[in-house]
Amino acid sequence: MDISHWVFVFLVLLLFLASGSFSIDNFHQPFPIVEPDPGHTKLRLSREGLEAISRINTPIAAVAVIGPYRSGKSFLLNQLLSLSCYEGFGVGHMRDTKTKGIWVWGTPLELDIDGVRTSVFYLDTEGFESVGKSNVYDDRIFALATVMSSVLVYNLPETVREADISRLSFAVELAEEFYGRVKGQDVAFEPAKLLWLIQRDFLEGKTVKEMVDEALRHVPNTGGDKNIDQVNQIRDSLAVMGDNSTAFSLPQPHLMRTKLCDLKDDDLDPMYVKKREQLKELVASIIRPKIVQGRSLNGKEFVSFLEKILEALNKGEIPSTGSLVEVFNKGIVERCLKLYNERMGKLRLPMPEQSLQDAHDRSREEAMKAFDELHFGRRHAKSSFEQLDEDIKEVNKNIIMANEYHSARLCEALYTQCEDNMDQLQVLRLPSMAKFSAGFLQCNRSFEQECIGPSKANYKQRMVKMMGKSRSLFIKEYNQRLFNWLVTFSLIMVMVGRFIIKFILIEMAAWVLFIFLETYTRMFWSSESLYYNPVWHFIVSTWETIVYNPILDLDRWAIPIGCTVALWMLYWRCYGRRKHKSRWLLPMYNSHKSGSNRPRSD
Repeated sequence: MDISHWVFVFLVLLLFLASGSFSIDNFHQPFPIVEPDPGHTKLRLSREGLEAISRINTPIAAVAVIGPYRSGKSFLLNQLLSLSCYEGFGVGHMRDTKTKGIWVWGTPLELDIDGVRTSVFYLDTEGFESVGKSNVYDDRIFALATVMSSVLVYNLPETVREADISRLSFAVELAEEFYGRVKGQDVAFEPAKLLWLIQRDFLEGKTVKEMVDEALRHVPNTGGDKNIDQVNQIRDSLAVMGDNSTAFSLPQPHLMRTKLCDLKDDDLDPMYVKKREQLKELVASIIRPKIVQGRSLNGKEFVSFLEKILEALNKGEIPSTGSLVEVFNKGIVERCLKLYNERMGKLRLPMPEQSLQDAHDRSREEAMKAFDELHFGRRHAKSSFEQLDEDIKEVNKNIIMANEYHSARLCEALYTQCEDNMDQLQVLRLPSMAKFSAGFLQCNRSFEQECIGPSKANYKQRMVKMMGKSRSLFIKEYNQRLFNWLVTFSLIMVMVGRFIIKFILIEMAAWVLFIFLETYTRMFWSSESLYYNPVWHFIVSTWETIVYNPILDLDRWAIPIGCTVALWMLYWRCYGRRKHKSRWLLPMYNSHKSGSNRPRSD
């Protein structure tokens, strides 16, 4: 029982996975690419139609037919594709609309356009003004068809109405935003060719071109009505699309419209068949691959493009050019912000504030220049431009904080190092003003050169206070410590000259130094008065020369040198004088008494 249960589950999973992995075998049929949601207010993508488009690797062009419901759009598409109603798009003979959303014919026509093999898809759209739908839904269908198509066929029965002109306001706004660039430059978003297709029972009278021109003339507005002004503004703006529009008339194929699907070409009106073939040639002559950002799109890129459009249209309650521009510019803003981050990421923090500001200005200018070259729209792109500027400011704020942090760490380390060096100079074995001054200058120099960034000013003030305090403390103790050292040194030299090397001149010099130091301080009651004596200055200069100079730092080598001298003197005292009876040019102590031959006296 358990085994059969698991076998059943395995087979169900296998069938599920297999069904998900199957691709469409027959593309010679229509597929929905966009469907309405249950509320019939927003649109959503359909997998079948996207799969039919994604498989195409060549540049893609799309021909979309829009217009009121029950105006013969599906039948017209079948005629353009040379398909019957039973194998092409579904044609409804009832009074409600047959097509829901937007459908695509799965097998594109292959055309050679300017030497480029192009796959041309034909799109059938849901008709306008049918019962049970909102105007917002119609606007989304119209906007989607306007943006994604290369040729937009506006299928109208009999004549051009004012509602048809008003509906074009969205296309006009898109044209002004996306297409209104200087000629000769790469357009960010190549416009669709607008084809006014008017189907009517008669061809006499005004031509379709005259009919369209008359419909686009200004409406008299002697009373200054704002609504009429807006209508006339739309008519003026349609001039933007003037180079991309044309008009064509098509007679009715047969009086028995409900039987059209069962009729052959021989049964149709010969004038209709002739005009239909002319329409095919016209569409083929004006169609071009879909161009976005200066390059044509293949199947996968077209699907990605479609997803962006749908995201934009579903963004707000009412589709607008602004929302469409924002979504298309969203990826461009991200790329430009990434470019700014890459440029600023190459900086080595910390760095001076002005240098950081200059780097920010250069990186921002480069990012903004890239945005100007890539962005969609003109007026509505301002919000995307401001968004990019705000994002750059936020990133720059974080970089400034990071620069302050790294600057504080670096300057704190240098300050601590200088403070430690000053503390070590305060406790020198042999006090030396020259060594202190050299260490003082070295600290100042290293801090000035290595401490950079916004924290430098603050730490420089701390350095000045700390260094001034250390210098004052050293000078205050310097003379007293030097005096004590000289007194000790004079006594040591007395002992050395008297008992070790027995050199009377050394002993006498040491006694003179000792007597001078002690007598002077006793006579003038304080050692401070000694510091102004010229003799003391000479002693200090001699001391500084001996203790510290570029060649020898006696404070560091005093103990090794002292030990070496002591060992040498000990060796000389014990062995040297016995082996070498050298004569001294200067008087030495003579420890032996009169010789043995001296007569002894009683």
